[in-house]
Amino acid sequence: MSARLVVSVHDVAPATEAATAQWCADADSFGIPVSLLVIPGPWRGGSLADAPDYADFLKARRAQGDEIMMHGWEHRAPKEGTLLRRGVAQLVARGAAEFAALDHEAARARLRPAMDVMERMGLSTTGFTPPGWLASPAAERALCQAGFSHTTDHFGLKDLRSGRRWRGFALSQRPGGTGEKTGARLMEWASQRTAARGGFVRIALHPDDLTRPGLREAALRSIEGALAAGAVGSTYAEVMA
Repeated sequence: MSARLVVSVHDVAPATEAATAQWCADADSFGIPVSLLVIPGPWRGGSLADAPDYADFLKARRAQGDEIMMHGWEHRAPKEGTLLRRGVAQLVARGAAEFAALDHEAARARLRPAMDVMERMGLSTTGFTPPGWLASPAAERALCQAGFSHTTDHFGLKDLRSGRRWRGFALSQRPGGTGEKTGARLMEWASQRTAARGGFVRIALHPDDLTRPGLREAALRSIEGALAAGAVGSTYAEVMA
């Protein structure tokens, strides 16, 4: 079976419109679809509900083959859940792990307005990637009960209905962080090596990557290397199918 390549664009919101458009144009240059991770709630001074033109852009992207996924509600970790889970989430996701420590009712309370906005904007979806790739077991149960079919974490894609997993580590940049250049080189090496082995390559693109010299080029080389090694560009929904 051919290797699969999923390129996901994170933090898709009115506040990151230009960055999202850049990453989408880059994906188009390779002829591959992307999975767009949409933040529907208030974030960085804006909300999807107040940006119908941006929603139209996302609907057009879906019409040409991209996948729309929900990416939390407001992309900010609440002061809920156990201290241990909150501490781990803060360390791993820098305060963005919104669903990492939630109980069932708290998760449902955040999903309801998020789903409402997505539906009103014509962007309903059954795919969900939690901010920071972290969701508590209770949050995953809430997702399944709300009708979501699939989610992702750092280590792969999960069918919420059957529990089946497709293993593949998410390769992403950490702009400005320790080891930025090493991480960029690792992304290039791992994407090509995984593709050559017929594995599942996941490359995650963030708007802030575009603020650092060289990170966009490293990401594009990673995509090019995976495709050259035989990977087929897909969305998470297509891998599920």
